[in-house]
Amino acid sequence: MSHEPPHSVPIEAELDLHTFAPRDIRSVVTEYVHAASAAGLREVRIVHGRGTGVQRGNVQATLEQHPLVTAFWDDPGSHLGATVASIRPGTPDAA
Repeated sequence: MSHEPPHSVPIEAELDLHTFAPRDIRSVVTEYVHAASAAGLREVRIVHGRGTGVQRGNVQATLEQHPLVTAFWDDPGSHLGATVASIRPGTPDAA
């Protein structure tokens, strides 16, 4: 059994949460915002889907508490299926 080093995955301006388990959403969003900020992104789009709105609520509650998020809003073109967030550069310690 060979162990390969982890692959570097580029951070994109959009994160689609459909592939993640609901219980992992908050930690995924938190880590994504940190990585996006470190990568120099200032605005990100998080796709959570429309459904019943539970994941939208989880995403927005997480963004509201995140020290790197300056603002967030429903993406008007997504019919409540995605949230856009403005993020500041740096680390939470510098926020």
